[in-house]
Amino acid sequence: MLPGGGRMEIDMNIYDIAKLSGVSIATVSRVVNGSPKVSGQTKEKVLAVMEEYNYTPNVFARGLGLGSMQTIGIICPDVSDAYMARAVAFLERRLKEYGYDCILYCSGHRQERKEEAVDLLMKKQIDALVLVGSTYTGYGDDESSSTEYIEKAAEKIPVFLINGRISGSNIYSVYNRDEEASYEAVSGLLRAGRKRVLFLTDSSSYSVSQKMKGYERALQDYSLPVLEELKLCMDNRIHLVRDILLSRSTLEYDSVFATDDALAVGAVKYAHAKGLKIPEDLSIIGYNNSEYSVCCEPELTTIDNTSEKLCNLTIDNIMKLLKGEEVPAEVPVKCMIVKRCTTDF
Repeated sequence: MLPGGGRMEIDMNIYDIAKLSGVSIATVSRVVNGSPKVSGQTKEKVLAVMEEYNYTPNVFARGLGLGSMQTIGIICPDVSDAYMARAVAFLERRLKEYGYDCILYCSGHRQERKEEAVDLLMKKQIDALVLVGSTYTGYGDDESSSTEYIEKAAEKIPVFLINGRISGSNIYSVYNRDEEASYEAVSGLLRAGRKRVLFLTDSSSYSVSQKMKGYERALQDYSLPVLEELKLCMDNRIHLVRDILLSRSTLEYDSVFATDDALAVGAVKYAHAKGLKIPEDLSIIGYNNSEYSVCCEPELTTIDNTSEKLCNLTIDNIMKLLKGEEVPAEVPVKCMIVKRCTTDF
């Protein structure tokens, strides 16, 4: 209290109230919503802090109650990307089931654009923010990458990451076990007698780093060297991949593990151009189980990253959190190998 009995006029948010009260953000939300799950003592403590700091609950704190904007912000790097487009479609469909709208912003991969996207959506009074893709983890090509802008946003509203991990208060991550999936896939190639596995990728994101770990661990467990010459990074364009592989005529490999299906289709086209038999001469594995995997001939063995499951878990957890329920900060999800015609294991 101020001298004379006036109350403090400080710009507070639910994050601050939770910290001052010594409780979780979900508990503050329960108090605001009048949930019976909060003990009388805890409720009194939270209400006392709210009164002391003249705190008026915002739309997040009110959850699904009167005054919510019923809008979720979604940011992805590029909606023309097949994985991103599918994820956004799943998210929008599930949000409609709950009576929510969404605002979509494509940020690209540059740090300043990502920060700009978050800042823009924060001004729209959204109830929660969803970031699609591991580019938002601060891990990648951009040396200026940082997650500070995400942590700052999480002080005001909950932030959810799909296929990325950031530790922090009010940040929730649902992600694939990419290292485990990659290890199993590459191990399958090695068990089938392959000795030189080409690792093909288009970025250095957090997700790719996990796939790389699985690739390297499989080679090590089979007492094979990890060769830098067998790691290639290039733009994710099918004909470009084909042409680059054709230009590397001296590079020897008997199999390809690609971190995206389109990259793998480029490898299939390379094999056709070279007159190689698939999978006898060259085994190929893609990633994402996208439409690309069944549009090529032969159809592609790939890893299903269960993107729909990631999106469903994210939306369900958003709605639980906005109701004042507890949700886990991290939810790892297992991938599955879909065996088709480009492998013989």
